[in-house]
Amino acid sequence: MLTRKALRSTIAAAALLATAACGSDNTDRSSSNSADAPSVALLTSGPVSDAGWHAGAYEGLQLIRDSLRFRVSHQQTRTPAEFDEAFISYAQAGYGLIFGHGFEYQDAATRVGPQFPNVTFVVSSGSRPGPNVVPLVFHLNEASYLAGMAAGAVTQSGIVGMVGGVEIPAAKGTFIAFEAGVKAVRSDAKLLETHTGDWYDVSAAKEATAAQLRQGADILIHNLDAASFGFFQAVREARKAGGDAWALGMNLDQNDVAPDVIVASAMIDLPAVFLSTAEAWEKGTLRGVARYAGLRAGVVDFVPNPAQEGVIPLDALERIDSAREAIIAGTLEVPRIEFVEEEAAADG
Repeated sequence: MLTRKALRSTIAAAALLATAACGSDNTDRSSSNSADAPSVALLTSGPVSDAGWHAGAYEGLQLIRDSLRFRVSHQQTRTPAEFDEAFISYAQAGYGLIFGHGFEYQDAATRVGPQFPNVTFVVSSGSRPGPNVVPLVFHLNEASYLAGMAAGAVTQSGIVGMVGGVEIPAAKGTFIAFEAGVKAVRSDAKLLETHTGDWYDVSAAKEATAAQLRQGADILIHNLDAASFGFFQAVREARKAGGDAWALGMNLDQNDVAPDVIVASAMIDLPAVFLSTAEAWEKGTLRGVARYAGLRAGVVDFVPNPAQEGVIPLDALERIDSAREAIIAGTLEVPRIEFVEEEAAADG
């Protein structure tokens, strides 16, 4: 099985090869260990070469294939009409477990689910459980709170930036928690927040980041998909110009994406979540209720970048470790936005 880092390095090449062969990014890429193996599909609305949200899901799909020997397939879909079509197509083709990776798949899963009661539809950052519709709810706000503590300790200007894509509840919640973490360490800090309205527009993300840098922000976090490349590039160019700005990664451990500017990442272990979900489905225990994943479950965390050791002061790291333990113990409550319409049992 490929290591996680090696897998990431092949994702972009795989996507390009599929595009060249089929003339479209909306490509069904399948692999099979056995014609009789259970079949699992993944839908993403963006490229799996984003080194973040979609890349983590694709890693999860590959982990399901390699660990459980399931037949797997991935398809990139762009519009709501394509969401429904892809769900239906996979269900009719015999795929028993279908992941729609993003809140945008919730409505399609709710519409299509009743048509295929024997198929399980999983929606990342979903909000509405159904008899065979399972939202995955990531408590990434817990990790972004710890990232905020780091930012509060690192900033010299007292100005901290946040650059997001679409202002959805799950993403907004990570910024609310991040701001609380900053304020816990530096109460007089000023927070800048910009949403470009697009997860993938690299230029828009770069300009939004540059604008915050011009306002004095010297450490910034993002909640973007492929547009994060523009975010990191803006911070890199600021440093090359003599600035002292730093960046924080989000969604996946992005420390090796831009190790020259990233001091740490607030991450979800998406492959582990996908694998545990597939295992529950195989055992018949994956019910139509929301599955929660946070620090306590060991799938969300704050990960310092070893390449930038010393940027986050040691005493700050010790304070972050204490806060992590308090969150797990339930003695520290991190701000969050509740967006699941029907509360359900938590995974941990």
